[in-house]
Amino acid sequence: MAEALSFSPPYNFIEGTLLLVHKPIGWTSFDVVNKIRYKLKYKLGVKKIKVGHAGTLDPMASGLLLICTGKYTKRLQELQGLPKVYTGTLLLGATTPSFDAETEIDARFPVDHIDNTLLEQARQQFMGDIEQIPPMFSAVKVDGQPLYKKARQGKKVEVKSRPVSIYEFELQADRLPEVDFKVVCSKGTYIRSLAYDFGKALDSGAYLTALQRTAIGSYQLEDAWSIEEFVNYVEEL
Repeated sequence: MAEALSFSPPYNFIEGTLLLVHKPIGWTSFDVVNKIRYKLKYKLGVKKIKVGHAGTLDPMASGLLLICTGKYTKRLQELQGLPKVYTGTLLLGATTPSFDAETEIDARFPVDHIDNTLLEQARQQFMGDIEQIPPMFSAVKVDGQPLYKKARQGKKVEVKSRPVSIYEFELQADRLPEVDFKVVCSKGTYIRSLAYDFGKALDSGAYLTALQRTAIGSYQLEDAWSIEEFVNYVEEL
């Protein structure tokens, strides 16, 4: 078994460390990496430092991002393989091209027939090992180009499904047509695709309106730095 990675200060950023960071809405995962790399290079007076992240979050999502520096970047693939925990909200009765609120609604569907029994029947369909098609607005590469670039060019691309695992899928549906959820899943799971497919299983539509990653393996969001907190910590070194 690989040695557990420490994420408690004091840090040795050049030698290698693991940072738990709370990515805010509107930032890409690469924005967070670039911010941390820039601050460390400037404060430590070095020309180069390895910084990478394990598990991309969409710009509209917030939550836990694992950042590795130095030799710890060799463990990124290991960290990416850990199960993830998400909480969020989906809206029934409509779909968008991106499967979330980043793009405009492109179709509307009835919701009057949806009740708790139907929600439970649909939920059961997504438990365990399932096949999932990544969203067109994603970083998955086809012919060397990310799907989101092809989507923005208006190109239609056939994307193969891939196996993922859903370990837990909890619903809170006391304010329909909005549904709050918690998902525990394997690496590679697209919660946007889960929302879209869940809507279809209800003979309706659905898209993601809010998403937060609360855990990766044993690492918890409650232990993470905000960007501002980390910047202030580095400035005080």
